Amino acid sequence: MTYIVLDGCIKCKFMDCVEVCPVDCFYEGANMLVIHPDECIDCGVCEPECPIDAIVPDTEDDKDGKWLAINTKYAEIWPNITVMGTPPEDAEKYEEETGKFEKYFDPAPGKGDP
Repeated sequence: MTYIVLDGCIKCKFMDCVEVCPVDCFYEGANMLVIHPDECIDCGVCEPECPIDAIVPDTEDDKDGKWLAINTKYAEIWPNITVMGTPPEDAEKYEEETGKFEKYFDPAPGKGDP
């Protein structure tokens, strides 16, 4: 088992999870984070830190592995992030929105750590 980030993170990217990860397995895209499944040690400390419940065990990937595949793919492309950054200024506007992957997903990498 590993933990994965779902589309709730898109356009919110609060990053509270990054600070508590003991193995630094978060990777930053332009508008969301992902977890590298081969680096995650399944400790679960990140899950309760996410204020929008966008982190779940991969056993709860209700899209037939869609989110595990997305996390795996983009963790190989995007830069590692180990320090909490600043979420987008309009993040709260998108907290409750659904279907964000189809509307807003951006495959571009984020900045990573400074």
